[in-house]
Amino acid sequence: MKKTGGKKGIYLLGASSLFNDIGSEMIAPILPFYVTSLGGTGLAVGLLSGLREGLASIFKLLGGWYSDKLGKRMPFVSLGYVISVTSRFLLALTTIWQMVVAFVSIERLGKMRDAPRDVIVSKFTKKRGWGFGVHQTLDTSGAVLGAIFALLLIWKLALGLRTIIIIAATISAFSIIPLFFVKEIRTKPKKVPLFSNISNLNSKLKYAIFVISVFSIANFGLYMFMLLRAKEITGTTAGAIALGILFNITWASLSTYFGSLSDKIGRKKIILSGYLLFFLVLLGFVYASSILFLSILFILYGIVYATTQSNQKVLISDLSEKNKGTVFGIYHFCIGISSIVGGTIAGIMWDISPTTMFVYLSVISLIALVLLFLFKE
Repeated sequence: MKKTGGKKGIYLLGASSLFNDIGSEMIAPILPFYVTSLGGTGLAVGLLSGLREGLASIFKLLGGWYSDKLGKRMPFVSLGYVISVTSRFLLALTTIWQMVVAFVSIERLGKMRDAPRDVIVSKFTKKRGWGFGVHQTLDTSGAVLGAIFALLLIWKLALGLRTIIIIAATISAFSIIPLFFVKEIRTKPKKVPLFSNISNLNSKLKYAIFVISVFSIANFGLYMFMLLRAKEITGTTAGAIALGILFNITWASLSTYFGSLSDKIGRKKIILSGYLLFFLVLLGFVYASSILFLSILFILYGIVYATTQSNQKVLISDLSEKNKGTVFGIYHFCIGISSIVGGTIAGIMWDISPTTMFVYLSVISLIALVLLFLFKE
């Protein structure tokens, strides 16, 4: 069996992400409704959103650090996908919202794969903006397909949420197949202390991680609350999911473009535009009252993700000189802590009122915007 690196390797890793995200995003848009149907409040949704993003990022730290220590990446990538697939089957067994939080937390352990995979992508091509952009496009294309499948299963076939979760887990299992054909990227094993490495990071890298962490307090997994708000305005779950599809289509279609553009004009300009747009989107949700207005906001939020998600990782890669797996891990860990804190606070604010939450988040996003503006690339 021939294994492949370079551009083909990027496409193979992207194919795994595509299948995984089809399953993941069939589940993600229905999770807030699944939680509320089991008695969860805004705090429960915020906790779930924060933990879903936060724990994922923390486990990325462990995967990145240990992959540097062993000098191997693919075992972590493969194990991560297996854990995620298995946990999604278990999610269908839940009967209370606390169990949903528990099984989603276990599923997030699979995100140990991300930092080692990011290292592989960074080594497969010198055009890192393009490489991460392509991977993000395939990843997000899976999210688009997953959301469309979820919409069709709810709207046309009227399937229950548990049944959709089982179907999603089955599709996710196909993510394991492309991994058999990816070339292992081995490096010399290193004795890398987990946290002492933080003090050795250069000042620009530390500042960049700090700024992105502040941004993550506001953008902690806000998508779930946006879907809840969309359901309140449209009156249907299907309508909310349809708007989520607009978000994912925009994200998928523009990620490669903004990744390539950052190769030409610099990361800061692209990310800064995304931060500014995010601030405007949050203010927009304060006044949103129609489906047309919501549609515009979800499209703009897709542009926010296209400009920030992959380019933030590219910026970290550009600023790191060695032990990239650990550096990516530290980056994801800081985002994880920020997401957990951000999601919990946002959930409390939501229970006061959605407007209170969106105003609070807009203030945090404005702080992140100013901090990034002061960053010297």
